[in-house]
Amino acid sequence: MKNKNFITLLDIQKKDLNNLILRAIELKKMTQDNIVYTPLQNKTLALIFDKSSTRTRVSFEVGMTHFGGNTLFLSPRDTQLGRGEPIEDTAKVISSMVDCIVIRTHDHDNVLKFCSKSTVPVINGLTDLVHPCQLLADMMTFMEINGDIAGKKVAWIGDANNMCNSYINASKQFDFHLSIATPKNYTPSLFKENEGIILTHDPLIAAKDADLIVTDVWASMGQEDEEEERKKIFKPLQVNEKIMSVANKNVIFMHCLPAHRGEEVTSEVLDSKSSVVWQEAENRLHAQKALLEYLLVKNI
Repeated sequence: MKNKNFITLLDIQKKDLNNLILRAIELKKMTQDNIVYTPLQNKTLALIFDKSSTRTRVSFEVGMTHFGGNTLFLSPRDTQLGRGEPIEDTAKVISSMVDCIVIRTHDHDNVLKFCSKSTVPVINGLTDLVHPCQLLADMMTFMEINGDIAGKKVAWIGDANNMCNSYINASKQFDFHLSIATPKNYTPSLFKENEGIILTHDPLIAAKDADLIVTDVWASMGQEDEEEERKKIFKPLQVNEKIMSVANKNVIFMHCLPAHRGEEVTSEVLDSKSSVVWQEAENRLHAQKALLEYLLVKNI
């Protein structure tokens, strides 16, 4: 039987994705109520991380602990991923010993190669193309606060990066309207004309009447050499009180963190009542528990 994998949001059907979000909210309440639920006893999750992480690693490790399972963390020093041994061979070996694998790396194609030979489910913990696990937490957070996101307006303001691409995929799966504001010559790689997504260079246009405003750092991991130049290019797209003021009165602000205060977002916005970034960060744990359950527990 073919493995269920989670490489992009498009890998799970709309109905299942919505049920997964609802299940994440249930699992969160179970955790808060100290209800013991351990469906993954004697299961091991391998975390193969070629890129550093705080939220992704902690949330998966704690999630497996809650579920009664184990985690095995493998840094670049611990594997031959991308050097020496072919990725496909690494996949055959590791998947023969564990029950699920999370990969966090640069090249999206490497995850696809790994998937092609893995005998267990593979989860994309982040690539340069997309960051689907973060979107599960984001959609969960919106639903907790404002209900169904279908038909609502989301504004992405900032870099045309993996998070922006993930919001493009999310707009298809969760049926919200998406407006993207990026600098000139910065077009998201997954953006296509005639898909109903608005692409502009004016953050005020993108934010107008938005129910959710999202941003991310201007220089992602691996782009440190471009940081100073990017600060100049992206400065007009800073999310500040002026940007927030043109959105709906109940607008919420999200950021996958870590945030660079005073750059892509001001402290006034990050610390405002509209900001839900801490709830969003915590929800990585609960959303990923729901994902692990979906991938590894029969009849889910």
